[in-house]
Amino acid sequence: MPTYVVAEAETSELPKIVVEPGPKHPPVSPVKRSRIGDLPMRVIYRFLAVTVAVVVAAVAAVIGFMSSGSSDRPGGEAPGPIAAPSAATPPPGPSSSPEPPSASSSASASPSAAPTASATPATPPRSAAVLAALADPRVPELPDDKRLGRLPGKPHATKRRIRDTRSGVSLVRFGKPWKGYGTAPFATKQVLPKARGAATRAMLVSCPVPINVQETVKDTALLAARWTLNHHPRGGKITWTASQPIKDGWMLAYQVRYKVKGKSRRSMAAVAVKEIPGAAKPALVFVTIPDAQRSRWRDINTAISSISTLKPE
Repeated sequence: MPTYVVAEAETSELPKIVVEPGPKHPPVSPVKRSRIGDLPMRVIYRFLAVTVAVVVAAVAAVIGFMSSGSSDRPGGEAPGPIAAPSAATPPPGPSSSPEPPSASSSASASPSAAPTASATPATPPRSAAVLAALADPRVPELPDDKRLGRLPGKPHATKRRIRDTRSGVSLVRFGKPWKGYGTAPFATKQVLPKARGAATRAMLVSCPVPINVQETVKDTALLAARWTLNHHPRGGKITWTASQPIKDGWMLAYQVRYKVKGKSRRSMAAVAVKEIPGAAKPALVFVTIPDAQRSRWRDINTAISSISTLKPE
């Protein structure tokens, strides 16, 4: 073959092959372009999807905050009761029936399940006598413990004492205007002169408690206070002013309100019940002074603070 023919073949352009559209070769659509510049539509779609997701999340967060905040505001209520969660399903393992925990592991896992003894001793049940006393409209329920305050009047200074061997106590012996009086039915008795217009007279007495002893010395003092209404004018009602422990016993202070010739009057009173070692019954010290001798009410403080147990001779 001549060389000029080869050179012409190497330098001539290759003919373009054009495929005519037809049933076997449909026309190819051009790539869609967005109206926003030359960005492809898939980029626009992804941007719109991300924007919608962000907006939905923000709206859900705002709604959740408003609903949770309503239950925290005063008067707000929670949306509704929350059911207790069901027992957790144990994870799958080699055995379908897991081995029950041992006693030692159960005790260590849930210490609150073990019964614990109460540190506060149980209050003994009240007797029928105490319940009957509290059912008496003249006797209210005992108040919380409260100490006796300083009562009106000047303190009576004396070092003289009375020994009550029958009750097992000693107490102050007041000087004038107090004086000894017939003791029956008590073991010791001191009185003030009867005041004009008073329906009763002031007295300080001691004796073994004239009522049945109760489970607690406090309940015994309650029954003793009710018993002292027999030594006040008829219709008297108790108003408690103090309730406090004393050494080996209990003290109750109270006012007894009553009427004398249609006029309201009152007496200040106190009972102290003191347990005596070896004695069959506790000792009772009872003092009462009417309002006509209110200037002597301070003697009640002196009498109660003077009580002591007799020492064996």
